[in-house]
Amino acid sequence: MAWVTGAESKADLLMEAARRAADFVSVERDRPVVPTAEALDRLGSITFNATLDRPLDAQNVIAMLDEIGSAATVSNTGGRYFGFVTGGVEPVGLAASVLAGAWDQNTALPVMSPIAAHLDALAAEWMVDLLGLPSRSIATFCAGASIANLTSIITARDTLLREAGWDTAADGLIGAPPLTVVASEEIHSSAIKALRLAGLGSGSVVPIPTDRYGRARADAVPTTTGPTLVLLQAGNVNTGYSDPFADIIDQLDATRTWVHVDGAFGLWANAAPERRDQLEGIARADSWATDGHKWLNTPYDCGVAIVADPDALSQSMRMDAAYAAGTGGRAPMNLSLQMSQGARAIPVWAILATLGRDGVAQAVERCCRHAERFADLLGDAGIDVLVPPVLNQVLVAFGDDDHTDAVIAKVQASGDAWMGGTTWHGRRAMRISVSDTSTTADDVDRAVAAIVAAA
Repeated sequence: MAWVTGAESKADLLMEAARRAADFVSVERDRPVVPTAEALDRLGSITFNATLDRPLDAQNVIAMLDEIGSAATVSNTGGRYFGFVTGGVEPVGLAASVLAGAWDQNTALPVMSPIAAHLDALAAEWMVDLLGLPSRSIATFCAGASIANLTSIITARDTLLREAGWDTAADGLIGAPPLTVVASEEIHSSAIKALRLAGLGSGSVVPIPTDRYGRARADAVPTTTGPTLVLLQAGNVNTGYSDPFADIIDQLDATRTWVHVDGAFGLWANAAPERRDQLEGIARADSWATDGHKWLNTPYDCGVAIVADPDALSQSMRMDAAYAAGTGGRAPMNLSLQMSQGARAIPVWAILATLGRDGVAQAVERCCRHAERFADLLGDAGIDVLVPPVLNQVLVAFGDDDHTDAVIAKVQASGDAWMGGTTWHGRRAMRISVSDTSTTADDVDRAVAAIVAAA
């Protein structure tokens, strides 16, 4: 058993890890996007060389992580990963997270970390401003948009039932007044999961039919008579199109309706002047969920829940313990599901302080232009572009479903780029998401060449 003790040994180990990490990022754009078969085979040696009964020296552990583990990573920060909606990482965000990791701050209460508390408050304020939401709104950092959706939906549930005369905190949900949930037919599955976790279930959701772009139809919003939670989305996960917020919200009774928007990536269109018109009316919602680790390219993980009424969020999330009494000010543990939590706001603040408003807008716009380039080049090659891109999502198909899946598999195996598959309105498609802000036109051209060759 080899303990790392003393400041010098700890610093030496950190320096070694930082050196290896720097070597890794220096060649990230040259590596294949997916691990080679040989790299995957070598993973077994980690199991063989270290066991609970045969521990290793700390230096050897770091060396093994680098020499075996680095080769088995997916290169989602090298400009050519277009799967899911996976962002890369801004260099200053990565560097700030390394420093923050060494600090190892718990941000539950301001007294536990003055620097983390200060940057948490500042980054939250900047997020509300940057995303064009009402200035009184409050933002809170969490693990991802899935948790941001859950945080917002619990807040909506409690608020709607409280206004109906029911105290969820004291009485739970058994016997509570009925609450109607209306959602876009193509709302993201994380929002549906959040409904289940919030005790509202998914089986009774009243769907709003969608159009051929995946937008909820304003002419098909159902009429409700009691407390109602409406779930809309900014950025359909397949097409990038957003629901017509203004037209839908105009029809709702604000006195008994809470509108929540899942904007995991699409909400960032509000930070880009040339894309902002797609989200008209979104600021009239009651809560929003988004990710930092998508378009802002923060290190994983980082989500943001934003609620228009700070008191509503606090009433749902606040916790009290004699030993953890607050000392005033913003306490993240009273604004989120977690008590102990890492300082996610530090890399957020570092990125925003470095890029500024214009830099974020340019990063979003650049990804959108790359998506348009994908669509134009693939269309010119005779490939079927299913939906004109409006943000960073591109959908293409290659004849029948089997051929489409075969092309996807061949591109993934090539190592030149990685795109996933999806089913869009009954048809298999390749789904291309440009979410790494370091992607260049050359990266797009190389990926297009791999797709055309596979097709």
